Amino acid sequence: MPQYLLAMTIFGTIGLFVRFIDLPSEMIALVRGGIGALFLFLIIRLLGKRLDRSAIRRNFPALFIGGAALGFNWIFLFEAFQRTSIASATLAYYMTPIIIILLSPVVLRERVSAFKMCCAATALFGMSLISGIWSGDAPEIDGILMGLIAACFYSTLVFANKFLKDIGPYDTSSMQLSLSACVLLPYVLFSTDFSSFSPDTTSILFAVVVAVLHTGVAYGLYFSAIPKLEAARIAIFSFVDPAVAILLSIFVLGEAMTTAGIIGAVLILGAALASELVGLKKAA
Repeated sequence: MPQYLLAMTIFGTIGLFVRFIDLPSEMIALVRGGIGALFLFLIIRLLGKRLDRSAIRRNFPALFIGGAALGFNWIFLFEAFQRTSIASATLAYYMTPIIIILLSPVVLRERVSAFKMCCAATALFGMSLISGIWSGDAPEIDGILMGLIAACFYSTLVFANKFLKDIGPYDTSSMQLSLSACVLLPYVLFSTDFSSFSPDTTSILFAVVVAVLHTGVAYGLYFSAIPKLEAARIAIFSFVDPAVAILLSIFVLGEAMTTAGIIGAVLILGAALASELVGLKKAA
């Protein structure tokens, strides 16, 4: 339990660090993927584990799609952190479970219950409150859209992982982190004007922290805790991540939330949690 809660808390602080990194979002994502993969490989080595190369080869197409989706998910998430409040970006990103519910009948040929569809509708209404479209005041709608695009890419990662067979979590994560860096490298080289920016020491330091702490360390804690926890607890305590992000947004950065925004946050997180817990109850 302590490892899992610590991992979720670390994930929740990433927006705060990204906000102070004066680098393009794609560059931060590349650093996170590359250094994070190396650090996770080190953790695997220290734990005395070995990668299952046969399983990796069998699952390579799904691993590649997941890795690419992971990299672009980070780009849009980091861009969202820069363009809107951390709370709004995080809540837009937490539409991922709702996107999965809506697309599961098409991608996985799964039937979705009426209750889950109600959860999706509730979360969508909550997102509309966050965006400010009802009040006509949506000054940061581009940041919210970036968060929603990030959620779409993360949903792609989740769907890709559904097609993985007989492969361990360390093999999956280390390969997807590595592949995300491999996919992002040519994208960064061809899309970034390196002469237009000169990162300061703080930006470089925080980028390394995001790669090591928020990726290598947090993933290591996460996967060491998962086998010891019940699925229901995993689902419930995963919401420590957005809770920490929202609290930091309000009390550290002083980013205010409107009454409509608070109601929207409760609707989004409540609907996402309810949809996950009902699924677990039926599977039990």
